[in-house]
Amino acid sequence: MTIADSVFPMDSVASCIQLPPEEENRIVSELIKESELNLKDGNVYFVISNRWFSRWQSYVGSCVGMLSIDKQSSDGQDAEMTHTKIADRPGPIDNSDIISKGNNYDSNNLDIHRMLEEGADYVLVPEKVWERLLEWYKGGPALPRKLISQGLEHKQYSVEVYPLSLKVIDARDNSQSIVKLSKKATIGELHEQVCKIKGVEQSKACIWDYFNFKKHSLLTISDQTLEEANLTMDQDILLEVSLERDPSSHSGMDSMGNELALVPLEPTRSSVSIAGGPTMSNGHSTGSSFNSYQGSSVSSSLTNMDDKCEVNRGERGGLAGLQNLGNTCFMNSSIQCLVHTPQLVEYFLQDYSEEINMDNPLGMHGELALAFGDLLRKLWSSGRTAIAPRSFKSKLARFAPQFSGYNQHDSQELLAFLLDGLHEDLNRVKQKPYIEMKDSDGRPDEEVASECWKNHMARNDSLIVDVCQGQYKSTLVCPVCGKISITFDPFMYLSLPLPSTVTRMMTVTVFYCDGSGLPMPYTVSVLKHGCCRDLCQVLGTACCLKSDEMLLLAEVYEHKIYRYLENPLEPLSSIKDDEHIVAYRVKSGARKKKLEIMHRWLDNMKGGDKKLFGTPLVTYLVEDPQFGANIEASVHKLLAPLRRAYSSTKSHDGKENGFISSGSEEQSNISNTQSESQSLTFGNKEQDGTSCGESSFQLALTNENCLSCEPIEKSSFIKSSQLIRVFLDWTEKEHEVYDASYLRDLPEVHKTVFTVKKTKQEAISLFSCLEAFLTEEPLGPDDMWYCPRCKEHRQATKKLDLWKLPEILVFHLKRFSYSRYLKNKLDTFVNFPIHNLDLTKYVKSKDGQSYVYDLYAVSNHYGGLGGGHYTAYCKLIDDNKWCHFDDSHVTPVTEAEIKSSAAYVLFYQRVRSKGQMEGEASQLHTV
Repeated sequence: MTIADSVFPMDSVASCIQLPPEEENRIVSELIKESELNLKDGNVYFVISNRWFSRWQSYVGSCVGMLSIDKQSSDGQDAEMTHTKIADRPGPIDNSDIISKGNNYDSNNLDIHRMLEEGADYVLVPEKVWERLLEWYKGGPALPRKLISQGLEHKQYSVEVYPLSLKVIDARDNSQSIVKLSKKATIGELHEQVCKIKGVEQSKACIWDYFNFKKHSLLTISDQTLEEANLTMDQDILLEVSLERDPSSHSGMDSMGNELALVPLEPTRSSVSIAGGPTMSNGHSTGSSFNSYQGSSVSSSLTNMDDKCEVNRGERGGLAGLQNLGNTCFMNSSIQCLVHTPQLVEYFLQDYSEEINMDNPLGMHGELALAFGDLLRKLWSSGRTAIAPRSFKSKLARFAPQFSGYNQHDSQELLAFLLDGLHEDLNRVKQKPYIEMKDSDGRPDEEVASECWKNHMARNDSLIVDVCQGQYKSTLVCPVCGKISITFDPFMYLSLPLPSTVTRMMTVTVFYCDGSGLPMPYTVSVLKHGCCRDLCQVLGTACCLKSDEMLLLAEVYEHKIYRYLENPLEPLSSIKDDEHIVAYRVKSGARKKKLEIMHRWLDNMKGGDKKLFGTPLVTYLVEDPQFGANIEASVHKLLAPLRRAYSSTKSHDGKENGFISSGSEEQSNISNTQSESQSLTFGNKEQDGTSCGESSFQLALTNENCLSCEPIEKSSFIKSSQLIRVFLDWTEKEHEVYDASYLRDLPEVHKTVFTVKKTKQEAISLFSCLEAFLTEEPLGPDDMWYCPRCKEHRQATKKLDLWKLPEILVFHLKRFSYSRYLKNKLDTFVNFPIHNLDLTKYVKSKDGQSYVYDLYAVSNHYGGLGGGHYTAYCKLIDDNKWCHFDDSHVTPVTEAEIKSSAAYVLFYQRVRSKGQMEGEASQLHTV
């Protein structure tokens, strides 16, 4: 029994209002546009199951700004093609598949399953759209949610699909209740809601932040939001009720007449105390000695403090885990890698208050650096006690709304934001000068690189630049005028493609435009980010293209030419794996009219309808003017390679070569073809349809949309046009004479198959990933380069080279790939060295230094997209031992366990000899 059947009765017949599908589409599209122009906090949106919504979209077509996952595509053509398949009108709205079974169905605030993905599991529609859909289709139930704004400097709006769920523990009887509020609700609203549920007067209620069953802070009635109070999803809050006394008095009594257990509040914080000044923060000294503590009076208040850290005297630092606050393993993994970076540990355990930049408009007013430094200190002072990074996550959400909420995110994405944010918060440059960048203009690379780095340092000077930033050389070449532009740009990390993601296997079927051979599929390897010119080059080599020939690429959809790929710079990314691509071999040079021949057959099962089949044939016509006889001659010529070769003897059951003969006269005529060559070109009699007993083909002229149909006779005059489209009607006789199988079963560009994961023996190396990153490739169509010589945007080729490498070198392995409907993760094993990663030969600057690195941390990703999990391997600073950080669980591991196919982000530290360190001490900010 489904929820829809038992709880939410739906009308068996939808609303009596029956509008045409295109009218429904128009109304909804206009309402969506209207809602986008009036975004504000509190706007109501409704959650609709994508299962129902995708059926509705199939019925009405894709609406502007509202695509379900089944209709999403990288370009508009896909939606256009899909729209040709008209679906039936859907039944009533049915949200039963996304509703949690544990709902109280009498409530107006229904829960939906956790971890649903927008676009895949549900869609969000504005209130007015929901009202129209409900009017047209009935059904339900309604799942309203509110729009909220997030972020400080750059606000962005999002629908709060999952409101904050808090568990209320009543201290009187330990009973539990659930209260749900927006994270933008105030503490005052929380008090009101809790007291309403429990039937308690607000004046007698005390509510505590009871995270991890420990009192952290008293949630006094105020306008502070639940988000600002660091309350997290599914956490506990404690309700204590006083019968007589004012709960604000710390000498109050509980409901049983006993004195309340009162805990001192957290000491006042200041930016100086967090950044390493003389005062206390969370009960531990902020001086350089991170394991020294003050008296017991301060440490006794630790039970009340956010992100509680207990003291274990003599315990080695860096062994604390991070509690998972709800899909925050991605954040925990990146943080552990950073807090085990020696230079960052040394920096943030000392007094860094002088370097906090409060005025940088590109930064977070120093708050992100303060929050990170505070968290690092807790991790290095708590012994083995796991820390709950609630305060840090709250700060992160304020400045990076994309990481708010409790959805899974990417550890590398967080790492990139965090490094950039720390840099801007710690930027020693208070006023950034304007610097006009100069072109290289043939100057020596050393001179240009030094100039670019000095310009960069004039605006960016921080610990992160000192430790984590390198420099690469970028060379752009204009494909039209050959202009070469060389720049030297800084980098924070290197995103390395896996070799399997650099190239792409494509299958294309090649047809002859002169009827000299059979069509043949070829599978070739091309650069994934290449263009059609690259595909034509490798395809021409594979099919032995002659010097006077060229290839005309086309996409075939539903047995018609959907588009010609005649632009040589058309990116291959516009060709999807499930498409059917053909190439026609044509003579180079002057071409006039293009003839496109589509095949039809009579479907007797469907009332004699004529249906398209096979692959269109294409050739060029040189005669002018054109008559029906010319068209028919071209058809015979193109079909010549498909002529069947028959055996001279019949089988005993009357079949010949697998086909039933239809009479002695016809058999005699067919047998006459045995002496003809497979690549036969017909004479005039045959072209007229009189040779070998064959009748003339039934041809019909059609228009661009293939809607008209005008029979073609030999004497028919064909109106002059650059593209002539004709239908070729096949009868049983044509099928007996020609083998149409060569026109059918056109292979896809790439057939996805499940392959066995690579073993360590079959692994690719980190060096091959780096070489793929440094390989020359054309820019994408969305990343065109403005050529100063052509004065136009060009799809230039780009070549990267490493010029200057940092002390801490971070490699991001690009394991995630995306196609039209599918996001995929590559579990390829990458063999990376733990010791002595020598990159000296890859550095193009001639500074005579060696660049050798040792691994010290790895961010791992296990599983697939959506349901994956992040952990970290980190090397302890004080000794040569590794630990596995799996959220709050920390376990020792051997060095042999570090390498796995889960490795996602690699952290290396440069190994320097004593002589190198002394020689470079005076050149910290130079090339």
